[in-house]
Amino acid sequence: MAAVAASILANASAAALVSASTSANAAQDWIVASSVDCRDDKPTPASSKDSKRVCMKKILVTGATGSLGGKLCHALFQQGHPVRVLVRRTSDLSSLPPPTDAAAIEIVYGDVTDYQSLLAACSGCHVIFHVAAVVEPWLPDPSKFFSVNVGGLRNVLQAVRETTIEKLVYTSSFFALGPTDGGNVADENQVHHEKYFCTEYEKSKAIADKIAIQAASEGVPIVPVYPGVIYGTGKVTSGNIVAKMIVERFNWRLPGYIGSGNDKFSFSHVDDVVEGHIAAMNKGKPGERYLLSGENASFRHVFDLAAIITETKKPMLNIPFWAIDAYGWASVLISRITGKIPLISPPAVKVLKHQWAYSCEKAKVELDYNPRSLKDGLAEMLPWLKNLGLIKF
Repeated sequence: MAAVAASILANASAAALVSASTSANAAQDWIVASSVDCRDDKPTPASSKDSKRVCMKKILVTGATGSLGGKLCHALFQQGHPVRVLVRRTSDLSSLPPPTDAAAIEIVYGDVTDYQSLLAACSGCHVIFHVAAVVEPWLPDPSKFFSVNVGGLRNVLQAVRETTIEKLVYTSSFFALGPTDGGNVADENQVHHEKYFCTEYEKSKAIADKIAIQAASEGVPIVPVYPGVIYGTGKVTSGNIVAKMIVERFNWRLPGYIGSGNDKFSFSHVDDVVEGHIAAMNKGKPGERYLLSGENASFRHVFDLAAIITETKKPMLNIPFWAIDAYGWASVLISRITGKIPLISPPAVKVLKHQWAYSCEKAKVELDYNPRSLKDGLAEMLPWLKNLGLIKF
């Protein structure tokens, strides 16, 4: 259950970005004609149908080894883009696309907090997808949220200023916009109230969003996107909280609904979010923000749909917040001794006590974003979890 906050936190954003003076047509022109092969700069014979050869933009992806970043790399690679990834030497590279006879992902070692390695990784690239972030509901050292989520973005923005990067697609999060308590459904115009933050992750993403807004006003070609609670097939990590919650539920470590069931989140399937990112590259206007959210629903509804799809019983009880909160405090105390990040923590419980509902109408209109229903997304994810042996039904 603690998994809840882990990825609920994995998405954030706030404040309206200043629209940069770039025409829509220019924003959509991300394939250029060339007589040179972009992958190796070697002359290529002209086509019999066209004297020019299509050359795809070279793309740098940060956070490529995460649940979302790995899927994004696969999609870009399949579309023919030369892709470079900035990864740490300790990173698990299993989520990256395997090399083919024609091409391979270019791996560069470094870190978004190490400016020189980041600057070197940007060399020769046209587009950056800045997906890298620390996504956890709680850490014993909260400074990591700010060094990576805030400092990392500052470094990327500086690298864009010093290179010939044409567009930066920045992965923010619904958390950056703040909660929508009172039954409201927010859009990109909402600004985080900053009266309180449920987690340090939320605070770091809200601060980073202000930095993105300022950069856009200064002419940096940045397009921030704000996913909802991401779920779907892929890595079962803190960035895939729904999968972790389902695993807890089907293994009876989470025997009931969380709280009263009045929570509300915007659930985004990872494949839809990937398509939204690529659309932001192709069609997004620098300085504009785009919510890549999905169906607004409670975790109670998620559990009920899972029961219907798998033809299993629905939970029979509600676990009160006071019980979850007490368990969270105990888990944090144990974590300080063992060093293992807890599944449940007090910040995660705070998130569950608020509503986070958003509209993606702008992305639908300007990016042709088309999110699937929660039912369809779960119908795909549940058999995948079963095949992995993580759940039984």
